[in-house]
Amino acid sequence: MKIIAIIPARAGSRGIPNKNIRIINGRPLIYYSIMNALNSELITDVVVSTDSPDVRIIATQMGVKVHWRDESLCGDAVTLDAVIADAVPKDKTWDYIVTMQPTSPTLKVGTLNAAIRYAIDNDLDTVISAINAPHLSWGLKHGKKVPNYKERLNRQYLPPCYLETGAFVISRASIVTPETRIGEKVDVFEISENESHDVDTFNDLRSVAAVLNEESVAIYVNGNNKRGIGHIYRALELADEFYVKPDIYYDINQTDPKVFGNTKHNLRPVNGIAELFEICKEKNYSIFINDILTTSIDYMIGLRSVLPKTKIVNFEDDGEGQIKADIVFNALYHESDLPQVKAGEQYYIAGKTFMFYRPIEIKNTVKCVFISFGGADPQNYSDRLLSMVVKPEYKGYQFIVVLGRAKNNVDELLKYNKYDNIRVLYDVGNMPELMTSCDVGITSRGRTGYELAILGIPSIAMAQNRREEKHGFVCNENGFTYIGLNPDNEIIESTLKMYLGLSQNTRQKFQTKLLSHNLRGGRQRVMGLINGL
Repeated sequence: MKIIAIIPARAGSRGIPNKNIRIINGRPLIYYSIMNALNSELITDVVVSTDSPDVRIIATQMGVKVHWRDESLCGDAVTLDAVIADAVPKDKTWDYIVTMQPTSPTLKVGTLNAAIRYAIDNDLDTVISAINAPHLSWGLKHGKKVPNYKERLNRQYLPPCYLETGAFVISRASIVTPETRIGEKVDVFEISENESHDVDTFNDLRSVAAVLNEESVAIYVNGNNKRGIGHIYRALELADEFYVKPDIYYDINQTDPKVFGNTKHNLRPVNGIAELFEICKEKNYSIFINDILTTSIDYMIGLRSVLPKTKIVNFEDDGEGQIKADIVFNALYHESDLPQVKAGEQYYIAGKTFMFYRPIEIKNTVKCVFISFGGADPQNYSDRLLSMVVKPEYKGYQFIVVLGRAKNNVDELLKYNKYDNIRVLYDVGNMPELMTSCDVGITSRGRTGYELAILGIPSIAMAQNRREEKHGFVCNENGFTYIGLNPDNEIIESTLKMYLGLSQNTRQKFQTKLLSHNLRGGRQRVMGLINGL
């Protein structure tokens, strides 16, 4: 079967001068249509119709034929039908003629092939590219604006509404004339919104540049009762920062998918590193993010071998593998000698909702205590504190205890809600609201400590494990009262009593220290560095 693609590309664009040869993502605009035609498994010949010497050079260098267009066919009023009919070689017999606009650079060759097959398989005269874009719309009737619908419905429930795009028109050769390319048996072929861009304005140019430069992002993250699930929360925050949906991988041997909550992001379970690497071999990620704590040299070398062109970003990595990353963010640690490691609290990524809450007002006395040890609490600090605050001497204080998604024995701890002054909550979505209703806090040295600091809440802190002991920000110098790893109950309770009795002036000094750190700008810093790789 003989199928020819005709690409019309005249020189005289008025809206965007030199439009067809403008460099987008390192290539002239017309390059993308020519390359799609050349890569199509069904198109046998390619002709560019032009009056532009520059377009002729590009087309010739790409190995396609050029039909020099007569001046009479270059005016604004000339229809594309006449241009296409003029460019079809008359020395051969053609089965189909495919019009491909150079102003549709985001079309994918797979879509083009599928549309041509659709035309052939259904014995169609014409197939036109279109997007399904149902909207509530209005029209004119007897000079009056009236709705084009009988019932207002959400977009997904509206009937299909196909809008033509300029990506392609596939026509049976026998029906192509200077007056038309549309036969009696005509249909539309739906393409994705990303593939539907037509470049008519400078805003369109920006849009197609964004699509052609579109990132492909993967995140590998694990969280559980021992490791904590702050990594999960950060991964989901990072996923929201990209203009694509990242693939979020997790190991089914380490992570229960329930810790991701009700996210609509793409969760991809894998059974170990070997399966992850096998999947990555088939991918072309531009960015791969590890949030799995310590990485080994072997892991990073393996990842590099399957993603040789990918920028690799690691979080909270103090292992040997960090030397193989393009950039490492260690917000919980002090400075590093490695140039690619960005360490310190200035790289902490705060949850979006925390950015809308102001620091608490330091009141005359302490009335309410916030208690949370992150998503897991492997040391069971929550259990120990609840067993303390049920004593009669604490009846005059309110205690809000938040348990995370990876906490064990949740049902047992929820029974403490029978006490009037104790609220035990599980997997809440309004953390900043709960925190700002309190006067002091008790937490571990992970994500929750940073959140309390953002809100200026004087807090007691203790480490969950040896790794947390190395976390630098949650310390006495920064406004916390840090009492170590697994302190005795006596130390915990005596520190709690001290905080309940702290003067307003002392708590104000603690808050001043907490707020002296710019924890709200970390998201912007981190994404700026990632996007700059």
